[in-house]
Amino acid sequence: MRRQVKISEIIIPKYLPIFNDKMIRHIILTSGRAGTKSSFAAIRADYQIVSDPHGSVVVLRKHHNKLRKTVYKEMLRGISRLGIPKQKFAITKSPMEITYKKTGSTIYFSGSDGIDDTKGIIDEDKPIKLVILDELTEFFDDGEGEDELQNIEATFIRGNASGFQMIYLYNPPKNPNAPIVKWCKKMEKRPDCVHIHTDYRDVPKAWLGKDLIESAEMMRELDEKQYRWVWGGESIGVDELIYYMFSDRNKARPTQKKYSLIGIGVDYGQQNATTYQAFGLDIYHKQLEGMMEYYHSGRDSGKQHSPSEYAKAFIQMTDRLHEMYSCNAFYVFIDPSAKGLSEEIKRASAGRTYGISLKDAENTVALGIARVQKCLTYGILSVSPEQENLVDEFGLYEYDKDALDRGKEQPVKMNDHCMDALRYLVMGLWNKLKYFLPVGEREE
Repeated sequence: MRRQVKISEIIIPKYLPIFNDKMIRHIILTSGRAGTKSSFAAIRADYQIVSDPHGSVVVLRKHHNKLRKTVYKEMLRGISRLGIPKQKFAITKSPMEITYKKTGSTIYFSGSDGIDDTKGIIDEDKPIKLVILDELTEFFDDGEGEDELQNIEATFIRGNASGFQMIYLYNPPKNPNAPIVKWCKKMEKRPDCVHIHTDYRDVPKAWLGKDLIESAEMMRELDEKQYRWVWGGESIGVDELIYYMFSDRNKARPTQKKYSLIGIGVDYGQQNATTYQAFGLDIYHKQLEGMMEYYHSGRDSGKQHSPSEYAKAFIQMTDRLHEMYSCNAFYVFIDPSAKGLSEEIKRASAGRTYGISLKDAENTVALGIARVQKCLTYGILSVSPEQENLVDEFGLYEYDKDALDRGKEQPVKMNDHCMDALRYLVMGLWNKLKYFLPVGEREE
């Protein structure tokens, strides 16, 4: 027989006062990493359909394709935390729904653009009593922000005499001028709104584990400002210099005589610069080590190169790296717009005794910058003195100050060719690099 679980045993003390308070219309939960807001929302949603035979739940993210691996998965964990056998629920993936068989109350999952599909499924006898909006920043970055949230409320509040609630979840952005920060401050003035902020220090240590706590403390030692944002959830402000954490400790020559894998990030331009940034992956010592670069600017030199000339320079570089480091595997992450150069490299590499794997670079700027910052902060990324242009750009690559004042983080499109190449490389090798980082930094 299962032991009855007490709510106080599975949610942190800060959340206890709001768990059964149905008088609050809007609940804003913000946190740093591991603040357990998602866990609370899942338990609250599962409890809703179990305890109320006339109230269902809708869980929304801006993008439908991110639901299954995030909030849907969290809701299933919530059932286990409540100690209720899963066989008491009808759980489906297509459509994503969790129904408590005894009451027929359901948790529906939808992307914001697909709300109309969800509305058509809902039984009028079981109105939506709870709306959970996960990763709220996406509604401001990719959607219509406050207007969209008001439309969502108007959509689902119909049919409710009382007890309707909305829970908003997000990690505060760095920028205190971001629209979502201004929205939150506005909401805090409402009598029907509660805002609760947590961080990992509000959570029992036994729930977090030793590795996660060590990850947080390590970042505090290495970069206290970044720690206050990542783990504390503070809107600390954004430095104009994007890689402010780059320092002499990130400068070093390659340490190994042999590398089993060398990664090369490629940014291509016609008049703008074309650059190849090569790094050796040292899995044993958990390092990504800078080796050499190729850099040519048609505008600066007054001489344009054709794709075939750039491909020849690329092969000369890989030949040299192969000879110096006995490497037979090159992973190349190339600017997606450089299809012509990619084809020329394929032709030029024919007959080589080593392999060159060409892949389109993933060009998600904000995520790529965040990952490079992590690699620099934790010292797993070093740059060779031979990469002179890369080193120079670290000191010049900045956010647009006017955009920062408007709450947007947009890099200035100058001094960024080497930065783009490095970002392509880190994104491309991330499934290997993330295991060089502390457990709490792996985005898993």
